[in-house]
Amino acid sequence: MSATPSMKPRYQEHPRMFADEPGKFLLACLLVPIGVGIVWLIVWYIKIKCTLLTVGDERVLLSRGVFNKERLEIELESIRTVQIDQTFVDRIFNCGVLKVFTAGDRPELVQKGMPDPERLRSALRT
Repeated sequence: MSATPSMKPRYQEHPRMFADEPGKFLLACLLVPIGVGIVWLIVWYIKIKCTLLTVGDERVLLSRGVFNKERLEIELESIRTVQIDQTFVDRIFNCGVLKVFTAGDRPELVQKGMPDPERLRSALRT
């Protein structure tokens, strides 16, 4: 990001683990006594903590990956459409699926489980 380190980003969040996929989370919790669930939850937690969406003053940065890093930067000026999809469960837990379109019919950026979608939409539009 071109912002100085002292400047606070407009939005910076990791996806939510439970709120994103509550069924999968509950299944993993049920499998904890067998041992499989704890491994599943740890791997899932690490993947969530290694995914970060940041909206700054000039661009959007999505960074994800544990061993192999993927970084996607999109200039705010080139964003054509912002779409946030929320299921009923997503609305209860205040999260959603972010889709950012720059050109064409397919989204350039898709990230599930992003918290506070209205604040995210506002950060991308101001």
